[in-house]
Amino acid sequence: MNRYSNKNRQKGQSMIELAITITALIWLISGVVDLGMAFFSYVTLFDAAQEGAIYGSVHPDDTAGISTRIRETSTNPVDLGDTDLVSITVQTSDPACLGGWIQVTVNYDHVMFMPFFSGTVIPLHATVTDTILSPICP
Repeated sequence: MNRYSNKNRQKGQSMIELAITITALIWLISGVVDLGMAFFSYVTLFDAAQEGAIYGSVHPDDTAGISTRIRETSTNPVDLGDTDLVSITVQTSDPACLGGWIQVTVNYDHVMFMPFFSGTVIPLHATVTDTILSPICP
């Protein structure tokens, strides 16, 4: 007679299947959460770039003011005030006056925490182009 019954073997098999399934589900959920955080970070960058472009459409020569406006927009999920993590580029048409354009780009590297991809960097770039409203061209 067999020492182990068929019922006990099925319980062990079920436990292993459950462990494998839960591991895979947790891994997938952490990936969804991580990509959701990356998307939320991108939305923050886009909003900050928009804020800078709006300010720059009235003050196109004030690059420091545009940068300050962007950096004061948010500290979470991206600390825009951290100059090591977030870079800002401002470009304008030549000449930078009424009817021209201003383009603001905000860059940030999102670092993933998902298992097996931990430390992988997703470069995020948000660019907004706006029309310059003042000053009047000479």
